[in-house]
Amino acid sequence: MANEERADFNHDRRFYALVLLATFASLRWGEAVALRRSDLDLNAGTVRVRAAYVERSTGELLLGPPKSQAGRRIVGIPDAIIPALREHLSIFAKDEPGALVFPGAKGGPLRRGNFNKLSAWPHAAESIGMTGLHFHDLRHAGNHFAAQSGAGLKDLMARMGHDSERAAMIYQHEARGADKAITTAIDGHVQAERHRGEDDDGAAGVLVPAG
Repeated sequence: MANEERADFNHDRRFYALVLLATFASLRWGEAVALRRSDLDLNAGTVRVRAAYVERSTGELLLGPPKSQAGRRIVGIPDAIIPALREHLSIFAKDEPGALVFPGAKGGPLRRGNFNKLSAWPHAAESIGMTGLHFHDLRHAGNHFAAQSGAGLKDLMARMGHDSERAAMIYQHEARGADKAITTAIDGHVQAERHRGEDDDGAAGVLVPAG
């Protein structure tokens, strides 16, 4: 999944869009793998988070609400990754509203252990000089990019799904349209990195989050 210090997304494109969305929409693992097609509005450029999977020590998967009250949210998706999401849906997701966006190889919910094995995640992380990188670090990277947009703390917390502010602040955030500004700023960052990659090696590379 990694080659010449860039993620090799041709190894298995099943996970390409998952990594991008988790990073640039600041999603937790359980939130991302619980997404249904009806949660994505690619024309509007948004993803609705309303559920999350939790894997118990016994291996049982439980579907429930997000980690916190603020976890129920609508997050903007940068334009730069929407083509990858469209391609992913056309190949890996069933064409019905309730279908999982990121199913496992057999169609059921994707388990973290299977993801690590099939994506060769530890090897990929080591190959780009980020040994020990965890999936949750993608969310941290996305949060960092969002913070660089200059948005206020309450707007950032709403995007990230943190519950340290009153729910009313989330509605205020939505009314101001602050998440659109954050998403636009993140998209600008993605586009700039993509263009820099083209200048460096003549081909668009896949972004990997910086620690």
